[in-house]
Amino acid sequence: MAALAVLILSPAMARAASTSIAVAANFTAPAKRLAAAFELKTGDNLVLSFGSSGQFLTEITQGAPYDIFLSADAKRPQKLAAMGLADQSSLFTYAVGKLVLYSAKPGYVDAQGKVLASDGFAHIAIADPKTAPYGAAGIDTLKAMGLYDKLASKIVIGKSISQTYQFVATGNAELGFVAYSQVVNVKTGSKWLVPDSDYQPIVQDAVLLKPGETDPVAKAFLAYLKTPEALAVIRSYGYGTAH
Repeated sequence: MAALAVLILSPAMARAASTSIAVAANFTAPAKRLAAAFELKTGDNLVLSFGSSGQFLTEITQGAPYDIFLSADAKRPQKLAAMGLADQSSLFTYAVGKLVLYSAKPGYVDAQGKVLASDGFAHIAIADPKTAPYGAAGIDTLKAMGLYDKLASKIVIGKSISQTYQFVATGNAELGFVAYSQVVNVKTGSKWLVPDSDYQPIVQDAVLLKPGETDPVAKAFLAYLKTPEALAVIRSYGYGTAH
């Protein structure tokens, strides 16, 4: 009976194996939706972890067993490939991010972002520019507008773009630079879509990591991200795509 039980359980146990994906925090909502659609189609199991791209880079170089990395930039996946920790041939751009200035207060942020030049706020939230590309884009924007020195003392740093959004959504910061994808479907508050010319392009690359090179599910999910169905979902969250 014990042997029979093992034979019965073995397929289920094999099925329980999971593909682990490190996902840049700005891509949280679309990643969840894409993963659910992929799992429904295939029956495979994806485990998503969300955080800053810089933190994931550190974890991966220290041996974290992720199979796929969906970064908020192109630089970090390329670095991992150069280090031999990722498959260079698997690199591709899955999304192009957009930066937005957002406030939970209706009518607070104007259509040109002129509120930044006012003295009417105490805090502006920005993700850590050292680890979060959207944070670096926020700093670029302030410098392009000639306002960085004036506002430096008002900047509140979020560990990730998710925490940065929480600072603004809860009112702990009157406004902040967040990913457009976080607020594209939010009906409340006010926002200004920052011109692309004010910051370095936020090109977000995906890469197959070393642990995923023998995982057919990991490879299948990366292929799925290039399908018209997946691209439509990505665009629905305000991202540009390379295809």
